[in-house]
Amino acid sequence: MDEQDKSSSPQEQMGPEPSRPGPLKPHRGGIILALGILGIVVCFILGIIAWVMGKNDLNEMDAGIMDPSGRGLTQAGKICGMVSVILQIIVLLIWLLVAAIAGAGAIMG
Repeated sequence: MDEQDKSSSPQEQMGPEPSRPGPLKPHRGGIILALGILGIVVCFILGIIAWVMGKNDLNEMDAGIMDPSGRGLTQAGKICGMVSVILQIIVLLIWLLVAAIAGAGAIMG
């Protein structure tokens, strides 16, 4: 190796960074957060949508396809969506338990 090769940085030795094919897709963090909150308050189906959209958008951010500046909003919306679905499942299980106990009481009484 000559003196020029020793002094060059590792980045210069590897070559230029690969360029992206075009501009990044805009993030949808605000929409996902709104859907996640509405999923908790109004309807758990919106929570499912927020969960799926958040997962897909975070994957696209990790792949470098989507603008990562909305990562925090997207993660918060995804978590709100997950919470809404989990709460709905818990409520459904409690409702089924109460219905089963009431039905058993009606049969026994």
